[in-house]
Amino acid sequence: MTAQERLEKVAQEISKCQKCDLAYGRTHTVPGEGPADARLMFVGEGPGFHEDRQGRPFVGAAGKLLEELLGSIGLSREEVFIANVIKCRPPGNRDPSQEELKACKPYLDRQIEIIRPRVLVTLGRFSMARYFSGTTISRIHGQAKRFGGMWVIPVFHPAAALHQPRYRPALEEDFQKIAELLERAGELVDEPSVEETPQQLTLF
Repeated sequence: MTAQERLEKVAQEISKCQKCDLAYGRTHTVPGEGPADARLMFVGEGPGFHEDRQGRPFVGAAGKLLEELLGSIGLSREEVFIANVIKCRPPGNRDPSQEELKACKPYLDRQIEIIRPRVLVTLGRFSMARYFSGTTISRIHGQAKRFGGMWVIPVFHPAAALHQPRYRPALEEDFQKIAELLERAGELVDEPSVEETPQQLTLF
């Protein structure tokens, strides 16, 4: 089975998932999309209204900004994998619960293991919390740490920059750091580990 077929298998399982109550209010599941060999992966928080209707991640205003930011570093949406920590829209776009995060965690873990990105970018605090606990995104955004053979770099969620424009310059600056990190990613070994304790090394 190819990596792309394995990703599709995960997406099929997500489409039938009933592990939490979000299954009963969704229009579509939103497993994520992108190539199985993507060197760069983005992990957001959860689907919104438009994502729930279309079954695709980041298709609203935040998605348009994400595409602009990708363009600023010479990349297109089609070259990266985009996912969320939860795969169904919470009612009213509320924060995901611990139960919901726990239910979806194995799906995201498997996606990361299949894709094996060189660089994983967390968008917002819920995806950041998978790797960086006991801190705030305002304090550590743009600071990359290595987990196995994968670099993880937290940045503000594009929606935050839309709602509070003061975050936009920091987000644009952090995307330049992502580009630099991708250029240096060839120095890494080829065995990413989702759960490995991070090396306490900050690139920037």
